Amino acid sequence: MSKRTILVTGGAGFIGSHVVDAFIEKGHTVVVLDDLSSGDPDFVNEQAIFIEADIRSPQIEEIFQKHKPDVISHHASQIDVRKSVDDPLYDADVNIRGALNLLELAVAYKTKKIIFSSTGGAIYGTPEELPADEDSLPRPECPYGTSKFCVEQYIMLYSRMHKLAYTILRYPNVYGPRQNPQGEAGVCSIFTGLMLDGRQPTLYGKGKAFRDYVYVSDIAAANLLALDKGSGETVNLGSGIPVTVKELYTQIAKLTGYKGRASLKPLRRGEVEGIYITGSKAERVLGWKPQINLADGLEKTVAFIREEKEKEESTEE
Repeated sequence: MSKRTILVTGGAGFIGSHVVDAFIEKGHTVVVLDDLSSGDPDFVNEQAIFIEADIRSPQIEEIFQKHKPDVISHHASQIDVRKSVDDPLYDADVNIRGALNLLELAVAYKTKKIIFSSTGGAIYGTPEELPADEDSLPRPECPYGTSKFCVEQYIMLYSRMHKLAYTILRYPNVYGPRQNPQGEAGVCSIFTGLMLDGRQPTLYGKGKAFRDYVYVSDIAAANLLALDKGSGETVNLGSGIPVTVKELYTQIAKLTGYKGRASLKPLRRGEVEGIYITGSKAERVLGWKPQINLADGLEKTVAFIREEKEKEESTEE
């Protein structure tokens, strides 16, 4: 594997920072671009070059001028389904206009490839058949899913127009260390944070909603493989295993020692009741399959959040 300069947008975020670590571990030069709206500078690998900026900003051309990235790993985005429903203009501005800014610069500075973190959970909507595979018709039910699908189309257009290589990775629900327990997205971390504080979690969809979950290090591994494989492909990174919110709650309650009951509420606007996606094409095209099962992954996630909470409490004392 030849060593490259890789620009990771959103590289101070939950998933992006793990992807940065994976690239650096293999000896690549990594430039992290993050506006820190949801990222944490403490998550940025100390061997990475860190630049605080917005992907929509004209100033990011300076990054391309100076570092001339061979590859863009694009993770920076507005990811909150509810926020996209409440403010679709903002969602489109960040996700679509931000991506177009990067694509224009990629062409101008001869970037060779873009790896795009898309969504399998929101693009397919409510598929007629489950698990959804890459041939399932995209029918998003929220602006977030629509903006991600739109960016996929722009990437394929730029590939046709400018010969820019790409791999599109459609993510399931990703969980693991560094996911914000106070965030708007990331049910595993939110449940863990609430239960460790002895507070009641809410199960939307009355506990019957289901998703598939893949541990963050497995997602990072797929990004690493996509440097050299999967060019011109759109690939699901699913586990193919549906897990209800109630099942997830039960496992996390056991790990945290939470004895309370959950609050049951209907799904919120823009949320689908059930979606899980395949991983068979990823195995064929990238040589990828998830290595961490849900039980082990949740154990690692709870241990990380518990440790972070203990650090906070000792600092406050």
